[in-house]
Amino acid sequence: MININEEKKVPIVSSWASDDLVIVPKEISNCSGIIINGKKIKSLIFTTDVAIIMNNNADAIFAVYPFTPHPSIFSAITSVAQAPVFAGVGGGTTKGERAREMALLAESQGCMAVVLNAPAPIETFKAISKSVICPIVATIVSEYTDIEEKLKAGASILNISGGANTVNIVKKVREKYPEIPIIATGGPTAETILSTIEAGANAISYTPPTNGDLFRIKMDKYRESEKASCLEKKD
Repeated sequence: MININEEKKVPIVSSWASDDLVIVPKEISNCSGIIINGKKIKSLIFTTDVAIIMNNNADAIFAVYPFTPHPSIFSAITSVAQAPVFAGVGGGTTKGERAREMALLAESQGCMAVVLNAPAPIETFKAISKSVICPIVATIVSEYTDIEEKLKAGASILNISGGANTVNIVKKVREKYPEIPIIATGGPTAETILSTIEAGANAISYTPPTNGDLFRIKMDKYRESEKASCLEKKD
């Protein structure tokens, strides 16, 4: 007889290549997650580096970048992503008709959701909401942002990125909107991640080390290995 209260063992299948995966902080597993089209999303890795996008264990890719959105970027990211993609479609310099077209193209590439940056006008939210069926994520950077108008214009998920003030913004938003799905930046430590979750975040975006940092760590290991090998030969 199976004891349903007994913790189940989870089989682990991996290859030698999995040793190089970028692993999101384990503390993120404490959040509730957001279920989108049947998939539960707790962790989102914030990167557009295709090598990192292909080699991580996050639940989703948060592909937002400080340049004008372009279809070729959507194509590159979705071609290597092993997880659903949240695609940035503008909001700052790119808005209006251009942002709407980018949202349509992102959806056609299979992206799970589209993300609008903080300055996005309400008219852009309205235009995109009439054109795509995937969720629209509104980026919130201040406690003074008029969230209500963004929700009414079509946003269904909030992405709170307030720097050092993120936890306080999450708390205030959660008090006013107890049901709205919230993604938030978790900060640099386990403590900041847990504080953000405790404040009310349903999912956490994690900024991984850069490709250069990861490669430096690997090269240091190679150098130590080479040194040890040479010393062993001399002995």
